[in-house]
Amino acid sequence: MIGHELGGRYQVIERIGGGGMALVYRAHDILLNRNVAIKVLRNQFVHDEEFIRRFRREAQSAASLSHPNVVSIYDVGQEDEIHYIVMEYVEGKNLNEIIKDRAPLQVDEAVRIATQICDALDHAHQNQIIHRDIKPHNILIGRNGRVKVTDFGIARAVTSTTITQTGSVVGSVHYFSPEHAKGVATGEKSDLYSLGIVIYQMLTGSLPFLGESPISVALKHLQEEFEEPRKLNPMIPQSVENIILKSMRKNPEERYQSAKEMLDDLETCLLPERRSEPKLAFVDDDEDRTRVMPAIKPVQRSGGSKGRDEDRMVKEANMQVRSKKVWGRPALWIGLTLILLLAMTGVVWYVNAKLVVPDVKVPKLVNLQLADAKAKLTEVGLTLEEPVTSEYNPNFAEGVVFEQSKEPDMTVKKGSSIALKVSIAKPLSSMPDLKGHTFDEAVKILTDQGVDPSRITQDSEFSSDTPAGQVIRQNPVSNSQYDPDTANISIVVSKGQESVTTPDLSGLTQDEAKIKLEEAGLELGEVKTESSFTVEKGKVTKQWPYEKGTSAPPGEKITIYLSNGYPPEALEYTFNLPVSPGEEGKKTKITIQYADARNNGENQDWGTRTISRTQVLSVNLVLAPNKDGAVTVYRNGEYYDTYTIPYNDAKNGTVVVPEPSPVNPSPSPSPTQTPTETPVSVEPSADPAMTAPASEQPAGDDAGGAGAETASATVGNSGKGHDKGKGNDKKQ
Repeated sequence: MIGHELGGRYQVIERIGGGGMALVYRAHDILLNRNVAIKVLRNQFVHDEEFIRRFRREAQSAASLSHPNVVSIYDVGQEDEIHYIVMEYVEGKNLNEIIKDRAPLQVDEAVRIATQICDALDHAHQNQIIHRDIKPHNILIGRNGRVKVTDFGIARAVTSTTITQTGSVVGSVHYFSPEHAKGVATGEKSDLYSLGIVIYQMLTGSLPFLGESPISVALKHLQEEFEEPRKLNPMIPQSVENIILKSMRKNPEERYQSAKEMLDDLETCLLPERRSEPKLAFVDDDEDRTRVMPAIKPVQRSGGSKGRDEDRMVKEANMQVRSKKVWGRPALWIGLTLILLLAMTGVVWYVNAKLVVPDVKVPKLVNLQLADAKAKLTEVGLTLEEPVTSEYNPNFAEGVVFEQSKEPDMTVKKGSSIALKVSIAKPLSSMPDLKGHTFDEAVKILTDQGVDPSRITQDSEFSSDTPAGQVIRQNPVSNSQYDPDTANISIVVSKGQESVTTPDLSGLTQDEAKIKLEEAGLELGEVKTESSFTVEKGKVTKQWPYEKGTSAPPGEKITIYLSNGYPPEALEYTFNLPVSPGEEGKKTKITIQYADARNNGENQDWGTRTISRTQVLSVNLVLAPNKDGAVTVYRNGEYYDTYTIPYNDAKNGTVVVPEPSPVNPSPSPSPTQTPTETPVSVEPSADPAMTAPASEQPAGDDAGGAGAETASATVGNSGKGHDKGKGNDKKQ
């Protein structure tokens, strides 16, 4: 499987776990660019159609759950004979590994983990999903300390054959509820029973029921009582033990009625007013438990008559009378002798008691609370040496004896004193202030205090106050008390000031520009106007201070400039151009290009006309003091002439109009650009900046006179081309 691309999108990287039913791999989702965990069904089950059907159905049911404490199911699929489930990848450890490393856990940590598990079960039960396999192996603890419950619905797909064929299910028998062990229907309360065992194991480091075989463990769930957790760990508050006792009742009716009820109890059990609450008491009426009944001894009955019994009683009475008469005097002397012996024994005991000190054995005091150890010393006639030494010992709970001056079972004189060492609460450290440091610097500071880097998580967010790469905040907060050995620390690092990409506003109206800025997270600032040959009136010519595509802070105001049309000095001028055919009466195609202040010196097509006699075509131009106009003529595709229209001549009305000539001129040098025959609109426009050239006249249709249609092209600069003396010369 390693290196295999599953389903066309999941690149399998490594194997990270597995059980009797499935193997678990870490893979990379190529499509979404993220790591995922993939559970693949073992080969021995791929032909079990019933198992596969239920496996898919339950996986799909689990996929309907959406909760921060439930591992998300992303996908369910099959490739050939490979059946797999794609789920959320949690980087961290499972609870079983943590229990092996550190059990018993601190009470507050165990309650925090149990609360999150119970919250997940509450969500699942509300969605009619029963887990049926709650155990530490299925509880994942992320690096940020968040608890994730996995394998929802998978245990329900286990058949009767898999119980003996797979090690994972057999291993789960330690967490079975009594009804699960019986093989009867299980429900929400079975999950709560299993959760109670998980809490028991976290706080004591051991399981409530152990046996040589799965069957023996299952029978103990049905018949035997477990050792109460406070006897194994006296540091457990009574309120927490009550939760374990109630959740692990063999009768489901005596357990919590719902995960919500158990969750409410977990959330309040460590409040000061609850820690020392009374121990829960239950009426033990479990009919399924094996009971030991006293043996019944047979009574032997006499077969004689009533008269025979009376004779026997008379004989016994006579014997007692005779015995009293025979033993009366000797009994008196024997009694006096016994009294004398008892008096002498008392004198000897009194003397020994005053002169001889007896030996006693030292009891085992380690793992006892100080008060219990002191009571045990008093019980055997020993005394406690004062003052008691108190110091922190990581292996013992607060107030528990971890060392005694004389070894257990050592013989000492009664009344001797025993020195004890008692563990105190772990001294906490003060959380340093990490603000202003980089993440690496913060990790170095924390590891110097003994924090494991695996318990330090990093998040990031934008900040206008903190430079990029520096710590914005932390949890726990600075100067608070924390335990470097167990605390999970979250550090938020600045990504710097948030920025957005400035959109392109050119050519938009004011309202369109405002909408586009707001969509990008920006605001419209000042609105200014300026003249423009190239942009239509009322539309954006430029933006400031951020050009299109540049980064800007969110909410920044952008100034725009709107075109108010041509500048005051602009001159709109119609150039009436006489044109003639190559030969009189013969059809000739006349193509016209123009350049003026609107088109940056680029020739624009005015249009093409087919003529057979001399006529005048009107070309509309926009001129400026430093931007003259130019009109270029092509006849039958060959360059004919270029006429320059100076701004001053047009303004003064002194433009010389060329005279038409019907004679076909000799070939002239042609400019680089070749005209294109572009059909143009016949209808003239009132605005020469926005209209298109007049369309090509149909062949054989001679339009004569000076009333020819006018047109214009996009704005630009003055034209370039062959200058024919400002329009004075003609082609013959």
